[in-house]
Amino acid sequence: MKDWMKWLAVTLLATLVGSASAEVVPPDVLARNTTNEVLRIVKQDKDLKNGNTKKILGLVEEKILPHFDFRKMTQLAVGKNWSKATPEQQGELVNQFKTMLVRTYSASLTSVSDYKIDFTPLKLNPGDEEVTVNTVVSKPGAPPIPIDYRMEKQGAGWKVFDVLVDNVSMVTVYRNSFNSEVRKGGIEGLVASLSRRNGQSGAEGGK
Repeated sequence: MKDWMKWLAVTLLATLVGSASAEVVPPDVLARNTTNEVLRIVKQDKDLKNGNTKKILGLVEEKILPHFDFRKMTQLAVGKNWSKATPEQQGELVNQFKTMLVRTYSASLTSVSDYKIDFTPLKLNPGDEEVTVNTVVSKPGAPPIPIDYRMEKQGAGWKVFDVLVDNVSMVTVYRNSFNSEVRKGGIEGLVASLSRRNGQSGAEGGK
């Protein structure tokens, strides 16, 4: 699971960094055009390369978060149990899930420049509201891995709501874990579990 998440973290950061625009940019164009930008930032910023936690988190919050629909991701990950949560619990689940993913991605940011990302042609038809952007991520000495981004067109542009690494869905992986937590302790048990996990990650990151 750790290796899987590392690949995911690296490629998510490398692929989807970009600034907001008044014009809705096609999803594959957004991904392709902004990959070089994040690679340039990481290569040129010594603080990022040296693992400056505060600066890394700041970059993620500024560049990454606007391109993800964390509410939809959380709803898909929680699955059938989502309807059992109160609006307050749903909001807390979204916050905790987002925090966990941001910290996971941030931990691998410094190694983004070691990877090469190739994009496969995207067939985008007029009126499409959902697409999958396909990429292949490679690194010298390691086998290439396909990374697929499921994206939905929204008012502000295209947003990611799931990622498939080697045909394995991120939200499905988390759904299995979350269902287990709900069976043991209900929705509050899941919230508490995510909170503990984020607390441990925060403590480790601060060392």
